[in-house]
Amino acid sequence: MSSEREALKAEFLHAAGFGNARREPFAGDASTRTFERLHLADGSTRFFMDQPPTLETAVCPPGASDAERMALGYNAAARLAAGSVAAFVTAAAWLRDRGLSAPRIDAFDADAGLVVLEDLGDGLFATLIAEGQAERPLYEAAVDVQVVMQSVAPPEVLSFEGVRWPLLSYDTLALKVATDTFLEFWPKFSNLAPFGEAATAEWDALWAPVWVAGEAGAKVFTHRDYHARNLLWLPERQGAARVGMVDFQDALRAHPAWDLLHLLQDARRDVSPELEAAMLDRFLAQRSDLDREPFLAEYRALAASNAARILGRVFARQALLGRPQYKAYMPRTWRYLERNLQDPALFGLKAWFDRHVPAEFRA
Repeated sequence: MSSEREALKAEFLHAAGFGNARREPFAGDASTRTFERLHLADGSTRFFMDQPPTLETAVCPPGASDAERMALGYNAAARLAAGSVAAFVTAAAWLRDRGLSAPRIDAFDADAGLVVLEDLGDGLFATLIAEGQAERPLYEAAVDVQVVMQSVAPPEVLSFEGVRWPLLSYDTLALKVATDTFLEFWPKFSNLAPFGEAATAEWDALWAPVWVAGEAGAKVFTHRDYHARNLLWLPERQGAARVGMVDFQDALRAHPAWDLLHLLQDARRDVSPELEAAMLDRFLAQRSDLDREPFLAEYRALAASNAARILGRVFARQALLGRPQYKAYMPRTWRYLERNLQDPALFGLKAWFDRHVPAEFRA
């Protein structure tokens, strides 16, 4: 880290009243953010997030055309927030206003990319389950959060303390460019020959109805990365507030299946088909406004699209960048993808994968 960046961080913490806190580095993720845990004199803790704004490509301007988004780069095309502090703090405020447990924001500088936020602890769902805590009650609570989150129409613009952030839709282009990363990165990773024009054209035609349905259903506030490593158990709280949420800065208006498929087809831990089915039943029992069979069909189709995205953009790309730990997650994600493709409505896509990605080229 540059001395200039460190000086900026120290100045920010001092001005926010946290200058005397002991700073402890905290393991982050594969993003361009870094985290520290702040230990205060009164024994309490906070998190300190550093997202240098110059490390990411441009975000999507409201009203930008598809061509303009593609020219700006992947973040704009896929409608990712590029780690924006404005996106994070405004999404946190909207969730907290719903009675949900996003971290309280104690101080922030959106232009500098710095935030001090509430420390929700270390009780990640994934960690607690690995330590032996029963998974079903945790998943039930997480599903109930989705019902609360989707109970009101989200605004066009999120706001918090003078900062505004547009809540855009997870539209056809965003879904397409994300899914298409499989075409770009999987052959490079697996030593498969690049896909030709005919295979790519068939891919586009087969996925197009899935992406169109995803955009048509994009009506609810969506965390976008809703899974067991981004959810924390807060048993001292009540109801849906028992589920703490982090890493929601890429929130969009999306299909009501989107967060559920991340939760129930978690690329980083096994979720049994039985638990997945039970949690979908629980969700649909509380969402009587949704037509069960069409919803489940779109859930499976979008889950297949997401699995292709994860295999390409996340796991293969990260492995190619020298992070081999992501290879361990690939077989599970392939199993999810193959399971979704058993839906008769997706048999065309199943046939595409069978022809163009033989078993020996699947992790």
